[in-house]
Amino acid sequence: MTIVVGSVAPDFKLPDDQNNTVSMSDFKGKKLVLYFYPKDDTPGCTAEACDVRDNFRKLNDLSVSVLGVSRDSVESHRKFKGKFDLNFPLLSDEEGTLCEAYGVWMEKSMYGKTYMGIERSTFLIDEAGIVRKVWRGVKVTGHVDEIMEEVKKLG
Repeated sequence: MTIVVGSVAPDFKLPDDQNNTVSMSDFKGKKLVLYFYPKDDTPGCTAEACDVRDNFRKLNDLSVSVLGVSRDSVESHRKFKGKFDLNFPLLSDEEGTLCEAYGVWMEKSMYGKTYMGIERSTFLIDEAGIVRKVWRGVKVTGHVDEIMEEVKKLG
């Protein structure tokens, strides 16, 4: 499945890094940035999470919530969040249902080997639960700035 601009954001119920259940309905009436990343505590994923952390106040000032999603466990997320003092929730999608729903679980390749993994992707969802912007194959540097520019356009 591929999510495109104008799609209704798929619903979900997943545990966060504190093992609290988080669902799409928790964000009804709010803007939401849902970003998918391959793995906790790896260089690119750490840089991305720390950029979100460092810009969290600006994102909050724009009235947007942020959720990071990977297939790592709740415990892995808890350690990652603590190690880097992350100030936003990380959702554990161990079964991969949300990754599948958003079309980010795909075949990748590195050093001539193919494997299944998460394509670094971000979805901006409006207050009505409609996807307003999709970034696929995200480059970490400058991505949070791109997100904030798009949130500003939504008003």
